[in-house]
Amino acid sequence: MTISTTKPGLATDDPFLWLEERTSKEALDWVHRQNEVTVAQLQGDPSYQASFETALDLMTAEDNIAVGSALNGYVYNFWQDKTNVLGLWRRTTVASYKTDRPDWETIIDFDQLAAKEGVKWVFGGASRLYPDFNRCLVSMSPDGGDASEMREFDIAAKSFVEDGFRAPASKSGFGWLDKDTVIVSAAFEEADKTESGYPRVVKLWTRGTDLEDATPIFEAQKEDLAVGAGLEFDGEKRHLFLTRTLNFFASHSFLRLPSGENRRIPLPDDVTDTALFKDQMVFGVRTPWTAPDGTSCRPDGLYSFDFAHWIETGSFGVIETLLAPAHRVSIATLARTQDRLFISLMDNVRGKVVACERRDGALSLKPVALPENGTVGISHAEHFGASVSFSFTDFLTPSSIIWSDDNGETLATVKSQPSRFDASQLVSEQFEARSKDGTMIPYFIVRRRDQKGPVPTLLYGYGGFEVPLLPGYAGVRGRLWLEKGNAYVQACIRGGGEFGPAWHQAALKGNRQNAFDDFAAVAQDVVRRGIATAASLGIQGGSNGGLLTGVSLTQHPELFGAVIIEVPLLDMLRYTELPPGASWMAEYGDPSKPEDATWLAAYSPYQHVEAGAYPPVLLTTSTADDRVHPGHARKMAARLQEAGHAGTLFFEETEGGHGGRGDRRPQAAQAAMKYVFLQRTLGGKG
Repeated sequence: MTISTTKPGLATDDPFLWLEERTSKEALDWVHRQNEVTVAQLQGDPSYQASFETALDLMTAEDNIAVGSALNGYVYNFWQDKTNVLGLWRRTTVASYKTDRPDWETIIDFDQLAAKEGVKWVFGGASRLYPDFNRCLVSMSPDGGDASEMREFDIAAKSFVEDGFRAPASKSGFGWLDKDTVIVSAAFEEADKTESGYPRVVKLWTRGTDLEDATPIFEAQKEDLAVGAGLEFDGEKRHLFLTRTLNFFASHSFLRLPSGENRRIPLPDDVTDTALFKDQMVFGVRTPWTAPDGTSCRPDGLYSFDFAHWIETGSFGVIETLLAPAHRVSIATLARTQDRLFISLMDNVRGKVVACERRDGALSLKPVALPENGTVGISHAEHFGASVSFSFTDFLTPSSIIWSDDNGETLATVKSQPSRFDASQLVSEQFEARSKDGTMIPYFIVRRRDQKGPVPTLLYGYGGFEVPLLPGYAGVRGRLWLEKGNAYVQACIRGGGEFGPAWHQAALKGNRQNAFDDFAAVAQDVVRRGIATAASLGIQGGSNGGLLTGVSLTQHPELFGAVIIEVPLLDMLRYTELPPGASWMAEYGDPSKPEDATWLAAYSPYQHVEAGAYPPVLLTTSTADDRVHPGHARKMAARLQEAGHAGTLFFEETEGGHGGRGDRRPQAAQAAMKYVFLQRTLGGKG
C-alpha cells in the first residue's frame, strides 16, 4: 500500500511506510520472511557454525577481563558467560580483585530472576545510597531496550526491598537524595516527556508515597531533549544539580539552593567536560567564549572558577586556565577520586592521562605514567576514596587494567586479557587520506606485515555526535577476519570526536557531506595503496555509522564490494517522526524546515536508491530497538529489493535493543553471519 505524507520536508508516496509499524502482524510477517532467507544463506554456509562457536567462546570466555569499579572497599562487576547468559551483578573485595581468581559474591543472578519472573531482565545499572552504599535503585530492561524498570534492592539482604521504591519500565532516571527520598527524572506519562520521549520533569519522591504524588521541582520545555538531576559530593558538601538539556550539544545547568531556588550556572550553552573538584567548577567549551573577567576560553581547553565563591556571591570571579588547547589534542573524559581529578586526552588519536590536584589554593597538572602509543581510558575513579584504574589497548595488544590505590602515584597491572589471535605476523599503521575539500583524514590499517597484494579488507567508520573511533583489541575480529589474511581499516572521519569540537562541527547539519566525502577518500586511499581493490573492500557501520554506510552505498556503489548497515538511520526525511529521532536535530537538522530538508534530501539514502550495479548489502536491526527505529532498516531493505538489488539481505533480532544487550548467543550469531557475509562477497579464505 502507498501512504502519502503532507508535512513540510517529509517524503511523499512512501510505499513502505507500513514497515514503520514496529509490531504489526504485516510488518513482522515481512521480517520473518526476510530472516528466513538471510539465515538460510549465512547460517547455512559451511563456515558459519565454526565462526559462531568461536565468537560465542570469545564473548563468554571465563578469562575475559572482569572490568570493575571500586566503592567502599568492594569492586563491582557485571559478568556474562555461557552459564550466566543474562549475567551476574557481583562484587569482591579490592584485595581479592587483584588476584588471579577473585572470590566473587553474587548480588543479583539475572538468569535466576528471569526464570522466577518469566522476563529476560537485562541489567541497566544501579544507583547506590551514600554513605554505606548498601541500598540500590536497580534499573532492568524487560527487552534490552532503553526503557527500564526500577526497583529498590538491599545488597546485604540479597533481595528487593518489600514495599520499597519501584517504578514501571520507562526512559526515566533515578538517584538518591537521601534514604527516604528519590530524585526522579520522569518520563512516564505523556505530560512528563519531551517530544523526543525523554524525561521532562524532575520530581522528589518520598518513601511511602505513590510515584504519581512525587513533587515536581524542575521542568524543561517540551521541545528540549531531556532533563536530568543528580546529587554531587565535593568533600563534605552536597549539591543537587539540575540540567535542562536543550539538545545533544547545548544545556543549562542549575544548582538547587536550600531556599528551593533553582539558580542557573551562567556558563555558555555549549559547555562541556564539567566536573566539580575541591570547590572548583572545571569546564570546557565547544565554541570560543569570553568569560565575564575577560578570559578567553577556547575549545579543547579546560578552565575553572571558584564554585563556593559563586554560590555565595553569584559571581564567577577569576577564571583560571587549567589546560590550554594544543594542536590535535582533545579531551576524552574527566573523572575524579576524592583528592585528584583525572583528565583523559587524545593526542593524534593516541591516549594519555594527566592528574590534577589542588595545593595551596592552586590547581596543578602532571602526567600519569601509563603506556604510550595506544588507547588509554579511565576505567574507574573512586569518588569517595583514592583508587583509580586505567585501561590500555591497541589493535594488536590485548586489554589490560592498570590499578592504583593512591590516586595514580603507584601503578600495577592487575588484569591482562590473554591473546585471542596470532598477531605476530600483523602490523598496525596510521595513514592519512586527502578528502574532497583538502582536509587530511587519519585512518588506521591492520594487516599482515608480508602482504603482497590486495586482500579482502573491512573499512569501519562512524563520524558523528563527537564520538571518537580509537584503536582497540577485538578478539572476534582477529580470529574471524585478520587471521584469515584479511585487512581491517578504521577511519577517523569528521563528525567524530577524535580532534575535539571543531572536528565534529565540520560535519554538522548542512556540512554532513564532509563526513561522507572523508569516508570515500579513505576507501580510495586504501585502494591506491594496494591494500584492497574496490571489489575486495567492504564497509561496516552502526547507528549513525549505519547512515554513513547507507550513504556510501547510494553515493559511491562503485567503491565497495560489500556493505554492512547496522541499526541505522536511513530515511532522513522522516527520522524525526520515529521516536526518539527528534532528539538528534542538533546533529542532522530538522526535515520540517525547508532549508534543512534540502541538505537532508541531498544525501538521505532511502530516497536515493536506484536501479543499477550495487554491491551486496546486509542490513541488521532489532525489533526492541527504542533508540533507532527498526523502520529505517526495514524500509531500506524493501526499497533495495524492489529496485532489483537481489544481493540485499536483511536480519532483525527480536530482542536486545540498540546495543544488542542481553544474551550473548544472538550477538555471537550476528557477528558470525557478518563475517560469513564478508568472506562470501569479498573472496579470500573461508
